[in-house]
Amino acid sequence: MSAAQIATESHKRAQAFAHLDEARLGWFHLRAVIVAGVGFFADAYDIFVISQALPMIYQVYYGPEYITGSYPVGINGNNATIPKTPQNTKVDFNKYYPDGANFDAWMKASTNWGNFVGQLGFGYLGDKLGRKKMYGVELIIMIVCTIGSALSASFVNGWSVLVVLSMWRFFLGIGIGGDYPMSATITAEFANQRYRGMMLSAVFAMQGIGIMIGGIVYIAILSAMKNRINADYTVLDTVWRIALGVGAIPALGALYFRLTVPETPRFTVDVIGDTDKAQSDIDRVLAMNNVSNVSSNWNYDEVATAKVNVKRDDFGSYFSQQRNFKTLFGTAYCWFALDVAWYGLALNTPAVLTLINFNGPQKVPITTVVNGTSSTVDVAPPVEIGELFYQIALGNLIIAFAGTVPGYWFCVAFVEKLGRKPIQYFGFGVITICLIVLAAFWKTLSTQQVPFLVIFTIAQFFFQFGPNTTTFIVPAEVFPTRFRSTGHGISAACGKLGAIIGIQLVGPQFSGDNVPLVLYIFAGVMFSGLVATALIPEPMNKTLEEMSNEEEVVVG
Repeated sequence: MSAAQIATESHKRAQAFAHLDEARLGWFHLRAVIVAGVGFFADAYDIFVISQALPMIYQVYYGPEYITGSYPVGINGNNATIPKTPQNTKVDFNKYYPDGANFDAWMKASTNWGNFVGQLGFGYLGDKLGRKKMYGVELIIMIVCTIGSALSASFVNGWSVLVVLSMWRFFLGIGIGGDYPMSATITAEFANQRYRGMMLSAVFAMQGIGIMIGGIVYIAILSAMKNRINADYTVLDTVWRIALGVGAIPALGALYFRLTVPETPRFTVDVIGDTDKAQSDIDRVLAMNNVSNVSSNWNYDEVATAKVNVKRDDFGSYFSQQRNFKTLFGTAYCWFALDVAWYGLALNTPAVLTLINFNGPQKVPITTVVNGTSSTVDVAPPVEIGELFYQIALGNLIIAFAGTVPGYWFCVAFVEKLGRKPIQYFGFGVITICLIVLAAFWKTLSTQQVPFLVIFTIAQFFFQFGPNTTTFIVPAEVFPTRFRSTGHGISAACGKLGAIIGIQLVGPQFSGDNVPLVLYIFAGVMFSGLVATALIPEPMNKTLEEMSNEEEVVVG
């Protein structure tokens, strides 16, 4: 290409992107946020619903084996011993199952292992094949594996229900993981400059709604079936299957719209090399932006073709440059640090539920006499098992309402006013302080419900109005188009490595006298995330091309 042709094509590219960046917030933008956000709703629902399903599975499948003995005379005013059964006693799976604490951690982390694979795989394929070709595939995987999870059963001679469920959850995680780079990249590339961060925040904020709805679904099912459960604890086997299966509904609702989403104009220009097709697509986007119908779909079949030469340097040569590597390391490590504590706490809530009295009845002192010697021991009284699981579901919902959901939407409201880095700095800082206070005064706070809940709620709020949201936003804004999906996928995958460490290595220690040490570890990791935030640039009020330092991609 001649210098004049390069200048012409570069001008067409700049003009096309300017139309996107300067477009007013409209219906096409709303549609993009809803279609991507519904996927994240399903993602969060599927990830966090397992923490309440597992105790039910343990109760049904392992209660008869591990619950033995009887309650002492005098408990609850009874003058006779009461046999312990799965109907009146919650099973302690971690205590009796071989290596139970670590197996429980694997069950919770199996989805995160799948996330790791999906984020790397879909991140790479999104740049290699295009956003449009991959968008929707992750939802198909999620739908199939969600239904498979809900129908998990043990083999007569072979794998238990837990092994089968963990396999389905792993493959479900691949679909969920793929949603991260695909939704973030597509949303960022269609967004206008002024509201790009807000749109990305709104997509991610649907996680909070997914977590909240998960709690509401459990409460609704348990309320409807409480009498049946109190009469027959095995009805819990139906409860957790329904709750897991509901996760397929939002994914099914969004599937058609994802499969019909257009290729992003930035990919069409910067990777394929067709500036004319990109301009015509942008014209259609702007036209659809004025149509008050979020269900409007794309039915334009012209295929983009390479008409100009664009930069095609490989991933290694681009990120071997110090500036670019520093940015990738910053986004990846901050997400890693965040997820160590976020998932370590979020998927290990029994200790928190116990402290706020939503994990079973309080233990009562019982005096026993053995060989003429009396002693007093604290014993948990028998329970109605349906009521117990209802209380657990209610406790989880309280935690979600207390700080999690509001934090997400505060970030949506303020991310374009305060900037990504200030929110991330402040969030990491507040969480660090909260965890240090909880660790230093654990013996006192663990017996005082209100002060503990206040500090815990503040921490939960600033997870969301802080690094949990900003670590999702920034990687979608700071890499060039040809590596944007891959860079986001790598950053997200590093986050899931942190989640796996938080759940499987640290989580099993989150009990008894080890709790302060675990909290100190989490605080130290959070502080390291605060320090690493200095490595990332501030994307507010800048175009994607300015952030990636790629104003020119057309070459001779």
